Amino acid sequence: MNLHGEKAVKQRRRVKMAAVALVAVAVGFAGGRLSMLLQYPIMKEPAFGNLSYAYKEIMNRYLEGADSKALVDGAAEGMVGSLGDPYSVYLTGDRGEQYISSYEDHFVGIGVEIREEDGEFIIDKLIEGAPSGKAGLKAGDVFVTVDGTAIKGLNLTKLKELVQGKEGTTAKLTVRREGSSKPIAISVVRGSVPVHTVSSKMLSDGIGEIMISRFAEKTADEFNAEVEALQKKGMTSLLLDLRGNPGGLLEPTIEIANRIVPKGKTIVQVVYKGETRVITHTSSQKEPWKLPIAILVDAHTASSAEVLTAALKATAGAKVVGEKTFGKGIVQNFRQLKDGSVLKLTEAQWRSPDGQWIHKKGIEPNDVVAAPSYALLPRLAAGLKLNIGDYGDKVQTAQQMLQALGYDVGAGTGIYDEDTASAVRAFQNRESLPVTGAMNDKTAYRLMVKLADKFDAEDPQRNKAVSLLEAAK
Repeated sequence: MNLHGEKAVKQRRRVKMAAVALVAVAVGFAGGRLSMLLQYPIMKEPAFGNLSYAYKEIMNRYLEGADSKALVDGAAEGMVGSLGDPYSVYLTGDRGEQYISSYEDHFVGIGVEIREEDGEFIIDKLIEGAPSGKAGLKAGDVFVTVDGTAIKGLNLTKLKELVQGKEGTTAKLTVRREGSSKPIAISVVRGSVPVHTVSSKMLSDGIGEIMISRFAEKTADEFNAEVEALQKKGMTSLLLDLRGNPGGLLEPTIEIANRIVPKGKTIVQVVYKGETRVITHTSSQKEPWKLPIAILVDAHTASSAEVLTAALKATAGAKVVGEKTFGKGIVQNFRQLKDGSVLKLTEAQWRSPDGQWIHKKGIEPNDVVAAPSYALLPRLAAGLKLNIGDYGDKVQTAQQMLQALGYDVGAGTGIYDEDTASAVRAFQNRESLPVTGAMNDKTAYRLMVKLADKFDAEDPQRNKAVSLLEAAK
């Protein structure tokens, strides 16, 4: 083989090697692009180019400058918002963390419920087992300072920011207390505050009443503890109050149903998109439940509360009393992302053990009993100041509250007239309040307390349920 021939062979080899390298690069590029498209399917959408273009233009050209994460978060929020589903949301950062913590069995703080009254912030209630009670705070104490910051002129959000903090840190408070001539200094070490979603009490004739406000992480444990406490007191029938319960987590709902629904019976069926997946939850009851049950519901009983109501009505012979429920028969799953953000998405719908879809329909009670009209009145918001000459919805609400308590407000047409002022003075006098004839926060709060007491004493829905349970013995 001559020299020229050897050069030609080497050149052909280099061409082949170059071609192989180009093919490898092309295959690698195609594979990488395919991998990207599989991992990020949004890139296949023609409109993705618009999103990418808008992002680049904003980052490069927007006069005020922009934060890249805020732009992406905003795009995610808008994408979920475009579904038009009020139950599907994208919660960024702290909002996502707050959403997750709302289902936990505790939070960090001092453990008080606060109300605003005529520009002051008053401790309405101490949460049982919280640091506040151990430190010596009392219901009725008025905040004066927190860590040296005067509270006067601040709003409730700012007060909460001052009171909240990391576990183990100290909140140095001064409060004004009735009967004390000077503000009292109290230091509270921030710590774990238990979240209670279940409470109970014994009614007459062996009827135990359990109230569930919502379904959170430890709701089933709380329910079981309350059942056992009531049984020790001689409970012979159960009244379950789910009025105003907006729902929550499905898992504790299933756990509660397991205690009452007969073993092997269906509790709920969860049906995913296109019925590609159907999950049937059946009862794993350990001991038969033998007590009669009645359930109280209203138009605000929703979601998981409806799951439990439907299951007990269909399988455990529970009598449902009250008003038709809200009708939320869909299921959201939520996932927390690495930065704390949360995607909550409607992914399924559910049907009751007897095959009923209740979404936008609700559950009809066995016995329909309406709540009295005064129980449906809106709350009078903080910052209220009404006097003669004022008019509108707030005036009419105050008039209806006074009427429900037996005070004469005259025509009661939403105009704050002398008849209304006279009724307010009579109420203030009876309640040992400053007698001014004007409606302020202190008077409005006492009005709402008295109405709550009236409803608790008269409650026609509870009375009907009690009569059904007594008849079932």
